[in-house]
Amino acid sequence: MRFATSLALAALLLATSAVAQASPVDPDAVLVEELVVTALLPGPAWWRVSDADTVVYVLGAPSIMPKSLAWDQSVLTRRLQGANRVILPFNQVSVGLFSAPGAAINLLRLRSKTPYEATLPAALKARFVAVRTGSGKPPERYATKNGLAAGLILVDDYRQASQLTAADPAKTVRRLAKGRKIRVEEKSYDAGGLLGQVVRTPAAAQQACLEDALDEAEAGPAAARRAAEAWAQGDVRGALTAERGFEKCLASAPGALALDRRFKADQAAAIARALKTPGHAVAVVPLRPLLAQGGVLDQLQSQGFEVKTPGED
Repeated sequence: MRFATSLALAALLLATSAVAQASPVDPDAVLVEELVVTALLPGPAWWRVSDADTVVYVLGAPSIMPKSLAWDQSVLTRRLQGANRVILPFNQVSVGLFSAPGAAINLLRLRSKTPYEATLPAALKARFVAVRTGSGKPPERYATKNGLAAGLILVDDYRQASQLTAADPAKTVRRLAKGRKIRVEEKSYDAGGLLGQVVRTPAAAQQACLEDALDEAEAGPAAARRAAEAWAQGDVRGALTAERGFEKCLASAPGALALDRRFKADQAAAIARALKTPGHAVAVVPLRPLLAQGGVLDQLQSQGFEVKTPGED
């Protein structure tokens, strides 16, 4: 199941800005500009969502960052003191008992006895092999007949080899919260449906996504590092400059728009529930889904909650 696990994790971690259209539409392209504000306090930017007796402090998280990036955690440490819960990004995957047969069928549809690169024209194959070997992976790792699947795993391998991670800062927040015995709220999504969406992606869209994955890997990690460094300094606009071609290309996966809406609605609902308990809580939400029109903060504002920006701390 290693192939399935890698594919499902990559799909979920990268799919939060995907939409299901033949001509991809990026649901996170348009931001709520008044929320894109440089932080006054040291470290990354925080937003505040509140009602009469409760505040949820929301840390905007980059989609990818260097594993070794140091960032000022003083504001985080202060806000964890006395928090009644911590809400982490809803980006975990699992295979449920009733979906396992379907997941296995979808996996068989994706698997191939032939490495994917053997099916590519010469020029595209050369690019694929160069990126694969740069990540230190053998051809057999990409034994799939699906270009989107190959691209998902390829870009995940590239990011791993480049010491880029999608786990932080949530991993750090989880560790600190559990050390303080604060309730941690997370959510798992079923991997079977994700694999099914990859299977149903049209061939032309599969190749477009593969080429976007190659573009990202060939460009190298410099842009992601610059954006993460801006994030660590509270420069929200700078943090939003990382290359997003591959995330946008996932718009070609059937069902991805519904999944994107579900992610945002579930995260907004978790914050709204936290606001029913007097006191304060901490949440971590990926930056673009947090700040986009129709995103998490936009939804909470429309529900009548007060939202303050990092510039109002």
